[in-house]
Amino acid sequence: MDFFARQEQARRNTKWLVLYFIVAVVLLIVAIYFISLVIFAGVQAKTHHGNYNYNDVPVEFVLWNPKIFFASTLGVLAVIFLGSAYKTNELSAGGSAVATLMGGRLVSQNTINTNERKLLNVVEEMSIAAGVPMPQVYVLENERGINAFAAGHTTGDAAIGVTRGCIEMLTRDELQGVIGHEFSHILNGDMKLNLRLIGIIFGLLCLATIGRILLYTRSSNSRDKNPLPLLGIALIALGAIGVFFGRLIQAAVSRQREFLADASSVQFTRNPSGLSGALQKIGRFGFGSKLESEHAPDMCHMFFGNGLGDAFFGAMATHPPIPDRIHAIDPAWDGKFPPLKPEQVETVKRAALGELRPSPMPQILGNIGVALTGAAALEEAARQPVIRTNTVLSSVGTVSTLHLKYAEQLRDALPENLKAAARQPIDATALIYALLLDADEKLRAQQLAEIAQRTTNSISEKTAALYPDVAVVANRARLPLVNLALGALRNLTTTEFKQFADTLEWLAGSDGKIQLFEFVLQKIILRHLASKFGNPPPTAVQFYTLKPLVPDCAVILSALANVGSNDAGEIQKAFAAGAPFLRAPVDVPLELLPAKNCGVEELDAALNRIALAVPIIKKNLLEAAARVVGADGVILEAEAELLRAIADTLDCPMPPLGVSE
Repeated sequence: MDFFARQEQARRNTKWLVLYFIVAVVLLIVAIYFISLVIFAGVQAKTHHGNYNYNDVPVEFVLWNPKIFFASTLGVLAVIFLGSAYKTNELSAGGSAVATLMGGRLVSQNTINTNERKLLNVVEEMSIAAGVPMPQVYVLENERGINAFAAGHTTGDAAIGVTRGCIEMLTRDELQGVIGHEFSHILNGDMKLNLRLIGIIFGLLCLATIGRILLYTRSSNSRDKNPLPLLGIALIALGAIGVFFGRLIQAAVSRQREFLADASSVQFTRNPSGLSGALQKIGRFGFGSKLESEHAPDMCHMFFGNGLGDAFFGAMATHPPIPDRIHAIDPAWDGKFPPLKPEQVETVKRAALGELRPSPMPQILGNIGVALTGAAALEEAARQPVIRTNTVLSSVGTVSTLHLKYAEQLRDALPENLKAAARQPIDATALIYALLLDADEKLRAQQLAEIAQRTTNSISEKTAALYPDVAVVANRARLPLVNLALGALRNLTTTEFKQFADTLEWLAGSDGKIQLFEFVLQKIILRHLASKFGNPPPTAVQFYTLKPLVPDCAVILSALANVGSNDAGEIQKAFAAGAPFLRAPVDVPLELLPAKNCGVEELDAALNRIALAVPIIKKNLLEAAARVVGADGVILEAEAELLRAIADTLDCPMPPLGVSE
């Protein structure tokens, strides 16, 4: 399946999750109704002298009691939905909330711990290769088992959590296989489903909590027969039913997705031995993938390995058996888990030390950080990758071995001061400002003076210091720099973020015009940070058909057509090249708009609306956009980065284009 098919599958899985939830709630209501009916009928019989009331009229047991039924229904719905709402709100901050709940510690991006540096380097490489923002990375210090998870509502609030056992026991290749598995969950749209599942399970388990409260409830009159403790015992028993349904839902939603994530990880790394080695170590290591946290039962479905015992002999396990997963990716495996030898652990430790050593400057990227002039500049321009338009769409949401190699070399080729700035919150703001400074020296001096007024002199000075290196970084490095900086920018305070957002908006238009790439860059940054600093954009699908979105698509395609040329004929030709690929209804006109009607305000509104469309609409729009940009049959580097930026605003991560051997 391609990215858009996987996204659609994730959307369908959400519908199944809702169906399972409804079935579980209905069955719980029925069970609680009959138990309540029996309990209150028994209490009534004892209160009224055996089976007769005070008038010696026999007390009949009836199956239908509207009062008890409606009370049971309202009670169950209130407990489950309030419990689910509480847990969902608790996790509204995204992946960081899950990691904190599991006892995770945020890893400093400047860490000098060898294992943590190894982990961050692998995550950075995967982030650049996949074209997604750098997730926040947490280590679960108290977990000795080998395990990991990815959590979040979107790529903007995603977090990767890794156990201490995972980073200490796995080699770099094995860790890369595990992280590739977790990035597959990010790209496949599994994270949002996982968070919803946590809220649902918590709601189902709340019945047992209410039961424990009722168990100790006492009547004010000792002569009254208080039925509440009996009901409490019943609710505790029903809580076990809630646990059963919760585990059933976890297993139903999770197991097949784990096979898919394993396959995707092998596709990313082209190294099945890495992921297979990690799974084999889980099988042979004493602690396996077991989790110690008290919250593990609620969250075990989102982890790399099974964090609990095999419920009901594995029938309701959230993960397939380890041997099945290994055989699926490594058919040659002999089925044995040899003992883990001490020298293997020492090998991992020695290899991790290499992560702290400077890497040699790679050659694949050419002169990414060296100023070029004259013939050298022409030679570098000639080496720029040329992308065929028909290859753009297939790359969305995918990662390849070449992308990972490219990402590693790109990160190592970046000047050290830029990488250091991308890892510190305040310095990261200066790095973003430097990306938007004007090439004209006089205007740039005015911009820096205004930045000093809006922020501080130190930030302005840092921006000026970073600009020379930023100015000579190739187009292909701008989005990776932004994605790396987003991890640090999430650690700004609310006041610092407001100051940053205001300054960023001013800077983008300070030269009297906003270039399309500058606008999209600004939009990417603010959208990914919105979930942390309030006002997150809606994520629920609101548009299922293209018809109401045709005017918005016209704005985007017209803006792209106007970027490529100033010639009216060429603009019309570019628009016409892409329009058929949108597959708009024949009764809705799709016409080229003049430049004044597709400015940044119109473009912003259009992107916001299309971001709420089903995946197939986004797919068609991106294909049409690629055809507009590449109307001459090829897409140059700057055009490719603009396409990638627009795809990012639609939650369609696109890896670096034009990567080849």
